[in-house]
Amino acid sequence: MSAVVKPSYKLTEVGLIPQDWAVSKIYNCCSKITDGTHDTPRSVESGIPFLTAIHVKDNFIDFASSLFVTPTDHAVIFRRCNPEKNDVLMVNIGAGVARTAVVNVDYEFSLKNVALLKPAFKRITGSFLNYSLAQRKAKIIKDLSFGGAQPFLSLKQIGEILIPLPPSSTEQEAIAEALSDADALIESLEQLITKKRQIKQGAMQELLTGKKRLPGFSGEWEVKRLGDLFSFSGGYSASRDQLSSEGHCYLHYGDIHGSSKMIIDAKDDYQNIPKLNIPLKRIASNSLLEDGDVVFVDASEDDEGTSKYIVVVNKDDIPFIAGLHTIVAKSKTSELTHEYRRYCFQTADIHQQFLFFAVGTKVSGISKSNIPKLTLPVPPYPEQAAIAEILIDMDTEIEVLEVKLEKARNIKHGMMHNLLTGKIRLV
Repeated sequence: MSAVVKPSYKLTEVGLIPQDWAVSKIYNCCSKITDGTHDTPRSVESGIPFLTAIHVKDNFIDFASSLFVTPTDHAVIFRRCNPEKNDVLMVNIGAGVARTAVVNVDYEFSLKNVALLKPAFKRITGSFLNYSLAQRKAKIIKDLSFGGAQPFLSLKQIGEILIPLPPSSTEQEAIAEALSDADALIESLEQLITKKRQIKQGAMQELLTGKKRLPGFSGEWEVKRLGDLFSFSGGYSASRDQLSSEGHCYLHYGDIHGSSKMIIDAKDDYQNIPKLNIPLKRIASNSLLEDGDVVFVDASEDDEGTSKYIVVVNKDDIPFIAGLHTIVAKSKTSELTHEYRRYCFQTADIHQQFLFFAVGTKVSGISKSNIPKLTLPVPPYPEQAAIAEILIDMDTEIEVLEVKLEKARNIKHGMMHNLLTGKIRLV
């Protein structure tokens, strides 16, 4: 069956493009393709910025965290690789291979393990080249990279990459400007979300420790041992390979580490929760998760994850199995509201207690015998509810922004596909 080509389009090596567009190899679009040093010069406290692959993000160059080299070392590198404003940088070695960004500074800097592409005057603009490479990134990695554990793109391979090319710089600039506007919206949402999270983090440190009291509340808080508030038990061990889409809900410790949420709802999240196909009679009752249970991880590869936990919402008593490397905390008393439990373990003091009792080197964690020793300040019930309400409102606001961010990213993805292949023309 042959492809049907629209009269105003032509079928090319890169797919359907407008009749007046061309297909060009990168080396035909650039006056120079080179790369920086593969050695690591001695770094100094200040001097010429020295960027490696980790400093080139998707469409962003992280100068703020760059290293520095002496003017002498820089001169040696710069003779071969002289990045200038509107050039395109492309990571060609390592895990970030094929990431690209446009140079947006006028000052000199040096490069390591990063290729430099200089757009040819009147042939292609730097911004359009950057977006074209970004749009084809997955295919570039699939077709051209090699090197096993250390992916690598040679300069020759980069030069052979094919891209669709509009006939005029005016159209290229219009496409790049539209995509740049989409990027600006995405960046503003990311920054706003980061700011809201920082505000929430600060509010938690004040409200959950009693440093700041809400209007209408006073008096001392009690300090309780977790062992007085909860009984602790382990989960049922099953590997990730044993999980599927059939059986009973199963909470693997990796899914706690990977979640940005403080709760997991057995009903609302049911479709996304891994399942373990096993008779419930083989599961101890204290490993079955009920509404309000708190599940901590007992293993982490970093300090930040040592105190990770999640609160279970399970009002319908759906069978839900606590899994590998988890510690289940079931209430002995009704002193903590379910909503307050989402936040009360997130203070710096609680985290430090976890680190104090954590054991292990490469993998660390807290044991069922040590976690009851931790202490927690407990405000009166009405104050817990008021604190939780404020923090839940903050979470809701962040979640709304995250939905907007995901929508903006999806819109940009669609724009890239349509604009960079000529399906939508701007001029």
